[in-house]
Amino acid sequence: MAKRKPDQGQPRVTIEGEVLRQIRQHARSNSKTEVCGVLIGEETGNGLNIAARIPGLNAAQAGTYVTFTQDTWEQIYKVKDKSYPDERIMGWYHSHPGFGVFLSDHDTFIHKNFFSSPMQVAWVYDPLSDEEGCFGWAGARIERLSEIHVKDDKGGEEAGETGKPEPVSGIEEEHQTEPENHAGEVAPPVWLKWVLMAISHLLLAAIAFLAAWLFFPQQLIFFVDVINRTIVQAPPGTHITRDGHLALPKSADLPPMLGEPELRPLPPDSSSPGTLNPSKSAPDANRPDSKGGAGGGKDPNVPRK
Repeated sequence: MAKRKPDQGQPRVTIEGEVLRQIRQHARSNSKTEVCGVLIGEETGNGLNIAARIPGLNAAQAGTYVTFTQDTWEQIYKVKDKSYPDERIMGWYHSHPGFGVFLSDHDTFIHKNFFSSPMQVAWVYDPLSDEEGCFGWAGARIERLSEIHVKDDKGGEEAGETGKPEPVSGIEEEHQTEPENHAGEVAPPVWLKWVLMAISHLLLAAIAFLAAWLFFPQQLIFFVDVINRTIVQAPPGTHITRDGHLALPKSADLPPMLGEPELRPLPPDSSSPGTLNPSKSAPDANRPDSKGGAGGGKDPNVPRK
């Protein structure tokens, strides 16, 4: 940061580090509308020292501007008279959420009408970009101050502004320690997740198939040809019904032995009409009868007279 030149007439500003942290926290509490407050301190010859701040409650807030109302000023002076009776209002602060660090026409109007003392400044902070800057009087103009000192009453020394905002205690530390907590955890690749899922599904399907094979065995039916001494497996879909009959598929190609009429053996000593009994077969036509002729002694091919 460039040093202040004598002809510029800019005041030398020293601000407590705790005041900066409070301003940033107040701005971050509402990231959509502007917030405001006043700066409390004292003059130090060629500059000013900011030692405290008072938030402006009940201010008229909008997305692009903020205004000190009568209730805001009453609340500010009430706190000042109680907590800072021997100090002065050395300026004001407000936030620019997402707008950057500058003084708008409305901000310039407020500074000229309420903070017109040569030692009063305006502090602007953008909570989204984490940028901040201070504006003050340089003669009759309002300029951005080129030299700001941040003082730490907890044992630190004064330091000139480096152009980078000071990290906020508690908020920045959480963001810095969070990656360290997860540094030792390495997430598995996505392809490994899908491979393991596919293997698990295949293994589950194999177990289900094995269980079905063991607990629900398939029937294998074979046809035995005792004449030709061959064994033929039944067509797919052949099964035995509950009443003990064999059911064949309609569209199956049956073996030749299955296409013949079904022959059922007769029970012993059956004499029912229309059945063939081997014990009572017809006489052999070639066997000679008592008359010496075949088939009753007569030739069936000879015409009768």
